[in-house]
Amino acid sequence: MKDLQIDFMGKRKYALVLSAALLVTALLSLGSKGLNMGLDFTGGSLLEVGFTEEVDPEEVRNFLQGAGFNNGTVQYFGTNRDLLIRMPPQPDANQSSLGDEIFAALKSQYPEGELRQSNYVGPAVGDELTEDGGLALLTALIVVMIYILFRFTKQFSVGAVVALTHDVLVVLGLFSIFQWTFDLTVLAALLAVIGYSLNDTIVVSDRIRENFRKLRKSSPVETINQSLNQTLGRTLVTSLTTLFVLLALLFTGGEVIRGFALALSIGVLVGTYSSIYVAATTLLAMNISREDLLVPEPDDDANPDGSYP
Repeated sequence: MKDLQIDFMGKRKYALVLSAALLVTALLSLGSKGLNMGLDFTGGSLLEVGFTEEVDPEEVRNFLQGAGFNNGTVQYFGTNRDLLIRMPPQPDANQSSLGDEIFAALKSQYPEGELRQSNYVGPAVGDELTEDGGLALLTALIVVMIYILFRFTKQFSVGAVVALTHDVLVVLGLFSIFQWTFDLTVLAALLAVIGYSLNDTIVVSDRIRENFRKLRKSSPVETINQSLNQTLGRTLVTSLTTLFVLLALLFTGGEVIRGFALALSIGVLVGTYSSIYVAATTLLAMNISREDLLVPEPDDDANPDGSYP
């Protein structure tokens, strides 16, 4: 990557259009469709049922709906003989025994079915988790902003938070558009996305600050471009190695870890993009200059230790 020089900032207007389109689409979907909240947040019953032969999840879902259990999801869990059934709270039903009622109905149609796990999450717990999850994301962004503010300058602080917010909204938007289940593992992945993207942004910001102080005759665009090219190799190696592990988890880790691996895989791709374009473009939009990053020179009248005679 040493001899490769890419004009990243020359394409920042195209990147701005792409980011704006992604964010608008994400916000529209979140506003109209919302997230497909898992039982961790909505409350309800979660059953894992095993069968001796292959079963069709759609057939089981239709049967349950006909039996009066509505709005549930049925999907394979590990193999095509294991099903995971998620059922939200049902009106006029004893919610704590809902899992037993669902399995009793299944047993009448599929006598070979074996109940392996049944869990119930109350709505109060779901509401508390929703509130705590939102506060965790907000707290993470505020702490990041304060940290970058003290380590760099306000321009870098704003750029980092804009990039992190961009990453979180894009991931949430995709989960809303495709109605993938959003549960606690996905929330954990979002917090991991913030940490991963922040680490990448700090590495890039460190090189930008160093080059602004060192390259006296270069314009801000040239300095940022050179900094991005110098860190490109490290960024790609880190992103690709992380992505390989996540893809392995996504395709072989099973249903329990799939949401986490999917959200974090998307976050790694979007975070790499935002570290190059969103954070750096924000610096230019805020008119970053060499003077903003110079170390204050000591007063000539002061003693070597900084005190005055």
